[in-house]
Amino acid sequence: MGDHIYFDWMLCRLKANSGILTNFEVLDFLRSRGAAKDPTRVIAPIAPSEWKVYDYLEQSAACNQTRENIKAFSEECKKYNLATAEVINIINLRPSSVVEIDPLIEECDTRLGEGVEELVEIVVQVLPSPPNQMESDEGTGEQDKKESTDEQQTEAT
Repeated sequence: MGDHIYFDWMLCRLKANSGILTNFEVLDFLRSRGAAKDPTRVIAPIAPSEWKVYDYLEQSAACNQTRENIKAFSEECKKYNLATAEVINIINLRPSSVVEIDPLIEECDTRLGEGVEELVEIVVQVLPSPPNQMESDEGTGEQDKKESTDEQQTEAT
């Protein structure tokens, strides 16, 4: 079942209403309809509910993902024999720890064992961080630099 995940996704794109989409694909569809190019929200033929979805997805991991990221991740996941829904949930939520990925995979401990840590590493390496996580990572780095500078100044005096 997991061996054909990417193929299944491609097949879904050929037939209308034949499968579930990743958040990236929904965001890409809304962008193709003009959502990203209409700051006034008047010109693009997008319903108010679609604007809400667009706003949400622009703040999620989907806004930094590409088709190449998703394809690479689905290829890397084949060895774990994950269900299509599990892979899509991982892509959509982009968990960055074992605690975050555990509820996304049915019987995670039994099926993956220690391999769950390797899967988390693949997620972190292949799928880009969401914008809010990137900002917090940058903020933490700056705070660490400031603390180390303060420590050096204290030691010098």
